[in-house]
Amino acid sequence: MAAKRLAVLVVPILVLVSIAGAQDFKYFGEVNELSVTAGRAFVSTQTVQTTHLPLHFGSPASFAFNYSRLLKSRRIIGLRAELPIAIDPRMKLNYYDDVIPKDIGTLFITPALHVNLFPNDSVTPWVSAGGGYGHFWQSSNLVWGGKNTGPTGTTTGVVQFGGGLDVWFWHRWGARLEVRDFYSGVPDLNVDTGRSRQHNYYVGIGVVHRF
Repeated sequence: MAAKRLAVLVVPILVLVSIAGAQDFKYFGEVNELSVTAGRAFVSTQTVQTTHLPLHFGSPASFAFNYSRLLKSRRIIGLRAELPIAIDPRMKLNYYDDVIPKDIGTLFITPALHVNLFPNDSVTPWVSAGGGYGHFWQSSNLVWGGKNTGPTGTTTGVVQFGGGLDVWFWHRWGARLEVRDFYSGVPDLNVDTGRSRQHNYYVGIGVVHRF
């Protein structure tokens, strides 16, 4: 199943790479980029300290938006300032006891530096690093139907690392594949997992536009 999901993400990129490689790419000197991607979010299973039983996180449909501006371009390297915004509307939770929220929502806003190779070519790999703000919304209902009397919101600092590939297939328009890790504090789930921070992974594919 995981292999099929990966193929669904990767195959369209490979097709676009082959198309882009067959045509001349023209860079018009625009300094701004705006991207929108859709994909999945992943959080590893955690263990509740008092019961030693697993707490599972779902992998919901998620979205990411990004604005960046070119700071400097020198031969094969481009440096950009960017503002990634990632949203997970509803991540379901699963635990044996009716003590945790049934789901959580997340928002990450992490200003970053973005470095890409071959910024004027049709295929441009890139990496990103930054940090900023994160917020979790905990459901007011518990996983098995009870009422959540615990906190319904948690704010945290976030460190972000990411990488991806842009394929410019038509004038100022391209396709983007991105993978990001938002390393944050943990939401208040009414149980102790022994963790103070967690990795929130996002994998998405979408479009990018230069202007």
